[in-house]
Amino acid sequence: MTDDAFAAHDAYESDEGEYALTTTPFDGRVAVADDEYRVWVTMPTLDAATEEPVEDVLENGWFETLALRLEDAGGATRGDVEVPEPTVERRNGEVRVEWLLAHGDGARAAEAAKALVEYAEGTYVEGIVPGYSYLPPVADLIARARTEGDGEGERGPMPL
Repeated sequence: MTDDAFAAHDAYESDEGEYALTTTPFDGRVAVADDEYRVWVTMPTLDAATEEPVEDVLENGWFETLALRLEDAGGATRGDVEVPEPTVERRNGEVRVEWLLAHGDGARAAEAAKALVEYAEGTYVEGIVPGYSYLPPVADLIARARTEGDGEGERGPMPL
């Protein structure tokens, strides 16, 4: 059965017939049906992630940019997994991004799904607008990005 690869993968936990990705603070999930995988991630809108209100024009521009950048998510996967453009919707303070993958190899599909959700997280973080006070989990992502991006990685300081 194709969902065995998700059950055996360290990055997923089985949750009511779906697989929840544990490597991101956003709600990333996969539903498996034969050789088809519905992959989605739910993230807060910019306004829902901040303590202060965000002007509509900024919120709309941020969302449009996020949606455009997520169209390139297929490049994050490795191997021969065909990734269609995602559906990106905004509703009730949440952005939901969804892909529908078809692949005969469950292990590759599990890796591709993980890459897609993590790409969405990274794209979200890259689009964070400075000057606002962010709420968890976005505040935690910002702190993690600052810590990991301090220029002192395993290879030493970043050259200028």
